Amino acid sequence: MKIGSLFRAIFFPTLIGMIFTSLITVIDGMFVGHGVGAGGIASVNIVAPTFMIATGIGLMFGIGASVIASIKLSESNIKAAKIIMTQGFIAATVLASLMVAVILIAPEWTLQLLGCSTDLKSNALDYMLFLAPSLIFVMIQCIGMMLIRLDGSPKYAMWCQAIPAVLNIILDYIMIFPMGMGVKGAAVATSISCVVGGLMALSYFFWFSDKLKFYKLKSSRKSLLLTLRNVCYMTKIGFATFLTEIAMSIMMITGNYRFLSQLGEQGVAAYSIACYLFPVVFSIANAVAQSAQPIISFNYGANNNERVRQTLKVSLLAALICGLSVTFGISAGAIPIVLAFLSPEEPAFAIATSGLPMFSICSLFFAVNITFIGYYQSLEKAVRSIIYTLLRGIVLLIPSFVILPALLGEKGLWLAIPMAEFLTAVIIITFS
Repeated sequence: MKIGSLFRAIFFPTLIGMIFTSLITVIDGMFVGHGVGAGGIASVNIVAPTFMIATGIGLMFGIGASVIASIKLSESNIKAAKIIMTQGFIAATVLASLMVAVILIAPEWTLQLLGCSTDLKSNALDYMLFLAPSLIFVMIQCIGMMLIRLDGSPKYAMWCQAIPAVLNIILDYIMIFPMGMGVKGAAVATSISCVVGGLMALSYFFWFSDKLKFYKLKSSRKSLLLTLRNVCYMTKIGFATFLTEIAMSIMMITGNYRFLSQLGEQGVAAYSIACYLFPVVFSIANAVAQSAQPIISFNYGANNNERVRQTLKVSLLAALICGLSVTFGISAGAIPIVLAFLSPEEPAFAIATSGLPMFSICSLFFAVNITFIGYYQSLEKAVRSIIYTLLRGIVLLIPSFVILPALLGEKGLWLAIPMAEFLTAVIIITFS
């Protein structure tokens, strides 16, 4: 199939599915904002990094396993691809389980680490404790999506994301309004929808898959050492994507501190809306990268370099179109977007409506950056993808949050993320 046609066949189901997944947290914010108020929405934003870390674990092993399995499939080594997939699922489940255990054993310490204030603690604790058990299924869904698409079923992957999102919307409304459960109800609704998504992904590999199925691993010393080696290599390839999720968590935590110090809790509530929107921005950009990944990895494994270059060109064009569309959409629709989260009487409403157009500038550069990072991951150039992720997510982001507000005041708070993404894009394009 021509690269353009192949990319579109994977991209549109992937895009729809990714948007539905990102809507889970967005819908939570909308219902909590109107059902609980600005304090509730800020509390949920405090806990959001735990959701992102679970997502990062799933995507790290999903991309790592998918890249290696793609190459094995290009070599017609289906058994090796099955082994890689199984090893990835086991390793990711162990890591996610450890994270959930830490949250449940030391919830107050976890909230302190996330920068939670005393006023937000009660709601944040309720939300986190009811959300935590489902984070294992969040991880399973994320790793499953990558491998389901590789197996040739992007539409099934889309439904694994769409059905839980619709379920979450229904349950959010029921639990927050008729049942009056507040942020606790939002957490229960999200947990149920995440469990459903994870189980749908698992069921695919048991009953519907074409080539990729779970493989019974041996327990000999040699097999265990081989598993450890493969897991380390998957981690190396997918680590940049895990860092992207960690970087979003750092973005939230750093932004929460800076907005809280300059604008108080109403500022955090306003910034929370940008944080709810960022997973949507990420999902659209990541849909481009994930759609290109199996095509690039397969042709890379088959030494078909011309098709690799064609895929990069097509994916960059898609990234530019998506980035510009998101920037325009958020900027032009700032007021109705904020209305979906907050009442106009809230002080946070005016802060958010003036800030979102500035924040939206990051979408274009972010889409380009994620596409390049995904490209280098697909070519097994893990170090390069990790360096670029560290630049945009930590090295340039934190100084931007420190310097720009000092120079520009409140505007600097909103422009910190776009500045970090812009500088990273300049560096990537310069050295590519």
